[in-house]
Amino acid sequence: MAKQLSSAINEFLRTHVDLDSNQVKQGRTSRDWLLGQLESIAAKNATFPPRFGGQHRGFGSFHRNTKKQPLDDIDQMFCFSSYGDMYYSEFGSTVYITIDEDNLVYKRYASSQDSTKLSSIRIVNLIANSLSQIPQYSNSSSRNSEAATLQATSYPWNFDIVPCFMTSEDASGNSYYLIPDGYGNWKKTDPRKDKERSSTVNQKNDKKVLQIVRLMKYWNKRPTMATMGSYLLENMILDYYETNSATNYIDWDIKAVLSYISNNIFSVVQDPKGIQGNLNSLTFEQQVSIRKRANDDIARIQEAENYEFGDPKRAINLWRIVFGDNFPTYG
Repeated sequence: MAKQLSSAINEFLRTHVDLDSNQVKQGRTSRDWLLGQLESIAAKNATFPPRFGGQHRGFGSFHRNTKKQPLDDIDQMFCFSSYGDMYYSEFGSTVYITIDEDNLVYKRYASSQDSTKLSSIRIVNLIANSLSQIPQYSNSSSRNSEAATLQATSYPWNFDIVPCFMTSEDASGNSYYLIPDGYGNWKKTDPRKDKERSSTVNQKNDKKVLQIVRLMKYWNKRPTMATMGSYLLENMILDYYETNSATNYIDWDIKAVLSYISNNIFSVVQDPKGIQGNLNSLTFEQQVSIRKRANDDIARIQEAENYEFGDPKRAINLWRIVFGDNFPTYG
């Protein structure tokens, strides 16, 4: 409960949007411990492929500090090193890793359809099987299409461990991470660029942008409209703040971001990594739904501004329409 709109917003951010700092610290500590355990298991297994330890890298919203409550998953890339004669080739967005017939290290992980291609499914299975050897997590690991998933026993989050390889620099000086594509082959990504971009935009705007991203992710998950992908939403917000400045009033910023979404939801949103192309794969009907909800909520926030000091109860109730029943009540 709150007497003023500003205190209601701050309470909402604390109780339902931002991750608790102690939990974030626990998440990072448990992730690092898990990586150490996986490395230890690999070191004891003579057939385990070599690792590129310096390139194990976090990714996803937890890594970029754009994860909203709850903390239910932590994504981590586990980097392997090449061995012998290995190279990659691309066909569209699909990457193939070719291994030599004499490559005894990786030959056991070759595709059953093509013995010259490294199977990402078999590498994911290797990680899942290795994770199951950790006593604290025995029998709790599994594999999805792209990651080995492990349920933390003492914490409410899963670990998604994604195998990867790092490429050499190309003619333009770019290197990439190759991760499973969900179909047995590989695809390019580069979480370094995502992290650098979000950090740079946030720093340029007095460290206010990432909290706005988290709050808008909460808005995006409400069952009042079509839901856009979290990564699409995040990049639209970063696009906005690359050319606009955050204010000292989060309600003003939310209204401005909603307006930007309304005006650009039908537009191309380019992948900042230069890999995926247009991130906006929403259907026309989904775009219409999102634009309508954005416009409706812009009007509600504008009305709340008019009553913020004269009738704070009405202002708070309008924000409850925008963000739902978890938003504090007046009192």
